[in-house]
Amino acid sequence: MRIDFVSARSILDTRGRATVETTLSAGMFSATASVPSGKSTGSHEACELRDADGSVASAVANVNGEIAQAFRDCDFASADEVDALLIALDGTPEKSRLGANALLAVSIAATRLFAQVEEIPLWRAIAARGGFTATAPRLYINMMNGGVHAGFKLPFQEYLLVIEGKTSDALPIAREAFAKLGERLGSVSMGDEGGYAPTFDTLEKPFELLAGLVQEFPHTSIAIDAAASELYRDGAYHLLGKPYSAEELSALYRELVERFSLYSIEDPFDEESADDFSRLTALLGEKILIIGDDLTVTNPARIKEAAERKEINAVLIKPNQIGTVREAIQAVQATYAEDFVAVASHRSGETDDTFIADFAYGIGAHGIKAGGLAQPERLAKYERLLEIEHEAS
Repeated sequence: MRIDFVSARSILDTRGRATVETTLSAGMFSATASVPSGKSTGSHEACELRDADGSVASAVANVNGEIAQAFRDCDFASADEVDALLIALDGTPEKSRLGANALLAVSIAATRLFAQVEEIPLWRAIAARGGFTATAPRLYINMMNGGVHAGFKLPFQEYLLVIEGKTSDALPIAREAFAKLGERLGSVSMGDEGGYAPTFDTLEKPFELLAGLVQEFPHTSIAIDAAASELYRDGAYHLLGKPYSAEELSALYRELVERFSLYSIEDPFDEESADDFSRLTALLGEKILIIGDDLTVTNPARIKEAAERKEINAVLIKPNQIGTVREAIQAVQATYAEDFVAVASHRSGETDDTFIADFAYGIGAHGIKAGGLAQPERLAKYERLLEIEHEAS
C-alpha cells in the first residue's frame, strides 16, 4: 500500500496543552489519529518532543517533513513495516530525534488505515497483528484523583473502582456509582483524569467511601495508582504531610489490602526502588495485582527485567511510553510471556481518539484505565468499548 498523503497538526488535549494529530491517506482510504500526553511520567519513557514554549511544532514539522518525505517512495505491506520505518528514521532508543508523539500519531493512523483496507475492525486487526485472543477488559473507573493530577489533595494519584463483566453490564454500574459518589462528596473540583478531587484529612476516608460503593454494587472492588515516584523525596514517601519509609509504606499497603480488599496497587514505590517492589510482591502478590507503570514504561526489556527480579505480576501498557503500536504490541507479548496480566491505559492529557479502547480489547487486556466519567474525551473510550462489544457479538 502506498500512503499518498501525510499531514499533521497541533490540537489541544484535555488539559489545554498541545499534542499531535496526524492524517494518512491511501487512495480512497483515510485515517486520523491523535496522541495523549502524560503528566506523571516515568523517567525511562520514550521522549515526547515538546518545544521550549510548550508547543509541539517540531513534532508536527517532523511528520509533515521528514516522515512524509520518507513515505513517498515506499510501498508498505503491513502496519509493522510502517512502524519499522518510523523506528529506523528516528534512530534513537528513546525516540528523541523525531519525537515519540510524532511517531505514535503516524503509527496509530497507519494501523487504522490498514484495518480499513483489510475491511476489519481496528481491534480485530490489533489482535491478529499480535496473535492475541480479543476479549472485553475490566473497567478501571477513576473515581477520585489525587497526586499530581489533582494538586496532591489526596496522596495517591488514582482511586479506582474495578468492575467485572462485559462493558454493557459494567458501564451502567460505573455511571450509577460515579453519580452516587458525587452526591456524597458534594461540590468538589475534578482532577485531570475526570475523577472527583476532594480533600480529606485522613488516608482512610477515600477508601471508606469506595468501600461503601463496593457494598452497594456487586462485582466491584477497589484499586489504586499510588504513583509513588511523585511522593518520593529526600529518602522518604510523603503522604498528607507525614514521611514514610519504604517499610512503613509497605505496612500501610498491607493494612489497606486487609481492610478494604484492594484488587491492585500500581507503582507502589519509586521507579528506581526495585527491591521494594520485589518485597511487596512477595508479601502481597498472591492476593492482589502489583502493577508496574513508571517501573516498566511499556518497554519489553524492562518488563523482562522486572519479571526476572519478581518485582510485579502485572504491567500497565501505554503506547505513548514506547512510541509505536508495534513496540506496544511487543510489550504486551513480553507481558504475556511472563504470565503477567496487562492493563491498557490512557494518559492524563487525552483527546477524543478512542484507539486505546480498540487496543485494550484487541490485546485481550485484563483491564482498561480510561479515566472518570466527567470528561467527553474519557467517555468516548467507554462508548467505543460498547460499539466493539456489538461488533464482536
